Amino acid sequence: MPIYEYKCSSCHFLFERRQRFDDEPVAICPKCRGKARRVIHSVPAIFKGKGFYTTDNRKGVPKPTKPVETEKKSPKEEKPK
Repeated sequence: MPIYEYKCSSCHFLFERRQRFDDEPVAICPKCRGKARRVIHSVPAIFKGKGFYTTDNRKGVPKPTKPVETEKKSPKEEKPK
């Protein structure tokens, strides 16, 4: 179950509640009985290691290599020993 953070509009008291996703949000501050609202935070993203950029995780398309032409000498062109 996730933990939600709430803040009171009257006394600015911050408190947390562990609730199910389908539970109703807390509307009353437990300290002063004022109106409470859920606080929304941005989720931090931490990138560790390699592989987060296209240059890091792709090796690229291998370039086609030209076949190496082997020189075939005819028996006439061979030098005698």
